[in-house]
Amino acid sequence: MIKNFIFLAWIFVPLWVFPQELLRFKVTPEKGTSVTPVAVSLDRLQLNLDSGRVALFETGPKGETEVPCQLEKGVVPLLWYLFDPSGGEKKYVLRKVWNTGTSKPGLTLVTSEQATTILHNGIPVVSYNHAVVYPPEGVDGKFKRSGYIHPLYSPGGEVLTRIQAPDHYHHYGIWNPWTKTTIDGREIDFWNLIKGEGTVQFSGYLDKEAGAVYAGFRVHQEHLFFQEHNRDKIALNEVWDVRVWNVKQEKVTVLDLTTTLNTPLASGIMLEAYRYGGGIGYRATEKWTRENCTVLTSEGKSRAEADGTNARWCLVEGESSVPEGRSGILFLSHPSNRKHPEPVRVWPPDANNGRGDLFFEFCPIRHEGWKLEPLNKYLLRYRMIIFDGKMSPQEAESWWKGFAVAPKVNMDCKE
Repeated sequence: MIKNFIFLAWIFVPLWVFPQELLRFKVTPEKGTSVTPVAVSLDRLQLNLDSGRVALFETGPKGETEVPCQLEKGVVPLLWYLFDPSGGEKKYVLRKVWNTGTSKPGLTLVTSEQATTILHNGIPVVSYNHAVVYPPEGVDGKFKRSGYIHPLYSPGGEVLTRIQAPDHYHHYGIWNPWTKTTIDGREIDFWNLIKGEGTVQFSGYLDKEAGAVYAGFRVHQEHLFFQEHNRDKIALNEVWDVRVWNVKQEKVTVLDLTTTLNTPLASGIMLEAYRYGGGIGYRATEKWTRENCTVLTSEGKSRAEADGTNARWCLVEGESSVPEGRSGILFLSHPSNRKHPEPVRVWPPDANNGRGDLFFEFCPIRHEGWKLEPLNKYLLRYRMIIFDGKMSPQEAESWWKGFAVAPKVNMDCKE
């Protein structure tokens, strides 16, 4: 009787409690790459997640292992996960399941009146400042700004960015205004705020998300130029997509900054060739001087040699108070960027009256101007590998390959 009851109970269990297979695929890595985020398009699926969730499993001879994944909703939904190329090609199955899962996201978001901060296991990683920050008392108010990254922390908690340095009050951590531009025959400088010609400001959050794979946000920023009678006009609309990836690697943080630009001006805007402007600019911590920091580019150029050369990546390191005694950032330029390998601006060792403070920038207009036409979109993609300790050129190259060359995703895998 008991056996019959169990059999009948099994028959009448609703079918929806069993996992529903959605997709199978396999991923083949490129040689010499590092851990990298992978996006799998789900455009062929009709997803209904009013109940349940999607779960990703790596398949192998010993069975299946669930892999943390995160769904990015949109016109074309994307499934994100972190792919480890060690071990070669891997196979996966995506299912809809009804258990809620037990893992908590390692990355979280906190928004205050001043900024949105991404935290890893409750420890701050990076902050984006949406509120206007004014310069110190007694300094011209033209130097006020919003819409920039600061502080950026090393995994061990060292602050690696600096804002409003007395020698350059317009420097704001990680930021990217354009310096020499032309609008209807008029020259506008969005970089040197003291001129009073233009600025960049935060306009609003488009979305925020935190999950098992990444935490981040998209923000709208406006490049404004000033006209008579204190009126301003939008020269550029800019969307920043900022993401920190939940890479399970000690003493390493992976941060992406993707910039999308468009201009509403009927005549467009000319970004003139100049040694500063756009891309991604970085003012390093005040601790770093010519005596205790180094620069190395993908082409083997040192700090004294790098300025004006082209690079796929640039490695900056310096003394810090973490146990390893050193921290740094590896800046990666994506091959799809304009003028990649990109020209760089690096302050020489004798910058700032010989003190040797560090400034670095990927500058896509360094040697050739760039005309942005109305109604078009322009994309620049960068990745930062923030670390404590030291990084070898071989490690830097591996990180760049993981960013530049996406693993091959075969959606026709049947096994």
